[in-house]
Amino acid sequence: MTDPADLTLDEIRAALAPAIAANAAFDGWGDAARDMAAEAEGIDRDVAALAFEGGAVAMIDAWFAHVDRAMAAACPPDRLAALKIRARIAALVEARLAVLAPDREALRRALAVLAQPQNLPRAARLGWRSVDAMWRLAGDTATDYNHYTKRAMLLGVYGTTITVFLDDDSEGQAETRAFLGRRIDDVMRIEKAKAGAIARTRHRPSLTRFVGRLRYPVV
Repeated sequence: MTDPADLTLDEIRAALAPAIAANAAFDGWGDAARDMAAEAEGIDRDVAALAFEGGAVAMIDAWFAHVDRAMAAACPPDRLAALKIRARIAALVEARLAVLAPDREALRRALAVLAQPQNLPRAARLGWRSVDAMWRLAGDTATDYNHYTKRAMLLGVYGTTITVFLDDDSEGQAETRAFLGRRIDDVMRIEKAKAGAIARTRHRPSLTRFVGRLRYPVV
């Protein structure tokens, strides 16, 4: 077992993040939640404060990174490879929600912190990081504009699903899963329509090509 005194600041952030989240449900994302987590892990309070010198947002950042890692562990590549893309995205979002489920109140408080005007840029980056992780785990390798449109659409799906998830008291969050399924179906229909439009455009006669042939006829 690693001596807490030998941990790097990154390792401390990773070690304390889930415990801070558990405490934040009752104490908020502040010093008390951080100090309690540090004591439980045998880490000096001052060192923990240094690791999270960015305050509440730094703690939330570390927790979301923990959720990203747990999501990836719950959805190994061999499992995802056997699924179609729609099912991969659904599995990844559901895995993420399963990690968050025990700490829904901490999530609610975290979102309230991130919604403060000074934290909105950081909130946007954290949201983008999570959906980017999901798409990469799903096998997406797009580097053109699809890279951004896919993530923007998933960010919308995930964001609205979270609002349902926070107040879902149904057994096993069944209402959240049903809502997520409908939203993903909507996105897949949009993607299918977009692909059809692109295909039709590809085969449409080109006015530029036609004019070029008038000037430089093929012999």
